[in-house]
Amino acid sequence: MLSSSGKSLPFKKRLSFLLKLVCFVSSVLIFCEFLVYYVVIFQCRWPEVKGGARTGEKETSASVLKAIILADTHLLGEIKGHWLDKLRREWQMERSFQTALRLLQPDIVFILGDVFDEGKWSSPQAWADDVRRFRKMFMCPTSTELVVVVGNHDVGFHYEMTPYKVNRFEKVFNFTSGKLISRKGVNFVLVNSVAMEGDGCALCRASEAKLLALSHRLNCSQQKPNHCSKRCSDVEKLPASEPILLQHYPLYRKSDAECSGEDSAPPEEKNIPFKEKYDVLSQEASQKLIWWFHPRLVLSGHTHSACEVLHAGKIPEVSVPSFSWRNRNNPSFIMGSVTPTDFSLRKCFLPYESRVLSVYCAAGALLLGLTLAHFQLLTPPFYFAQRLISKRKAV
Repeated sequence: MLSSSGKSLPFKKRLSFLLKLVCFVSSVLIFCEFLVYYVVIFQCRWPEVKGGARTGEKETSASVLKAIILADTHLLGEIKGHWLDKLRREWQMERSFQTALRLLQPDIVFILGDVFDEGKWSSPQAWADDVRRFRKMFMCPTSTELVVVVGNHDVGFHYEMTPYKVNRFEKVFNFTSGKLISRKGVNFVLVNSVAMEGDGCALCRASEAKLLALSHRLNCSQQKPNHCSKRCSDVEKLPASEPILLQHYPLYRKSDAECSGEDSAPPEEKNIPFKEKYDVLSQEASQKLIWWFHPRLVLSGHTHSACEVLHAGKIPEVSVPSFSWRNRNNPSFIMGSVTPTDFSLRKCFLPYESRVLSVYCAAGALLLGLTLAHFQLLTPPFYFAQRLISKRKAV
C-alpha cells in the first residue's frame, strides 16, 4: 500500500503541473489572440461634432453619422500568399474588425481600395475564394452598411485594368465610379481613381462622364431656390451638403515630407518624390476633382501610411494607413462623426504586433523557467543565495 501511494504521488504532481502549464499557455493565447483587441479598441471613443456654426450646439447622436474608414487590407491570394501568412494576417484583421463593430457600432464602414492583393491577376476561381474569405472577415450586421472603393490591386493599374476586372469588382461590391451615397443628409462620392488617367481610354471616359454628371447634380442641389439656373430646373435634387470624396489614390502631392505622426511614412521614405498616376493622382486629375465637387474632405489610401494635407488652402485630405499587419506594425482605422455641415475625425490604433510578440516571448521565457525549475534543472535564485550564505558562515 505504501509503495502504491508513493508511486501515485509523483504522477499526481506531474499531472497537476501539466494542467497548470496548459492553463498558462491557454491564458496567454486567449489574451494575445482575442482579448487584446477588446482591451485596445475599448479605449477608442467617437469624436464629438458640433452642429451649424450659428448654434454651436452639439448634435444629437441620432443626427450624427458614425463612420469607420479603413484601407488597404490586401487579402493575400494563391500566388504570392503563404498559407501561414494568410492565416495570421486574416485572423488579425477579422478579430480587429469584428471587435470594432461590436464595441463601436458604426452606421457605415468604408474600405478605400486594395481589398485584395492579387485581384489584378487572379483567376475566376481564385477571385471567388478571395471574395468568400473577405465576406467572412468583414461581415457586418444589418445595422451597419459596408461600402468598398476600388483600388489598383483589385483591378490592376491603369494599363492592366480591363472591363472584365472592373465589372466583376462592381458586381461583388455594388461599386461604380461616380456613385453617390447619401446618409443622414451627408453626401459621399465614390471615385475610381485608377480610371483618372486622363488618356481618354473607354473606362476613363465613362468614369469621368459619371463624375461630371454627378458634380452637376450636387452643384445644383447646393444652390438656393431663388438662384437656380435653367440648367438646374430639371435636375433631381440631392441633400444640400458639400460632398466627401472617397478614393484609393491620394490627390497630388509632391511627397510625404510634410506628413507627421507615429504612423506616417518612415523618415527614409518621406522625401522620396511621388510619381504621378502611380503613387498619387496627376495634378490635372486632382484639379478636376476639386473643381467638380469642391469637397469639404477627401479620404484616400494607397500609401499604407498616414498623412494629412491641405489642398487649395482649405480642403483637407486624410490618407488612411493600411489595416494589415503585413504592411505596418501599428495598423489603425479612422472614426468619423459626420453631419451635413461638419465632421470630426479620430484615429483608433490596433494592437502593435511588436508588443504582442513581446508578450509571447516573455511568456515563453517564463514557461521555460518554470519547466526547468519543476524538473530541478534550474536552481532557484533563493537556493543559490542560501548556499552562498552558508559557505560564508562556514569560512
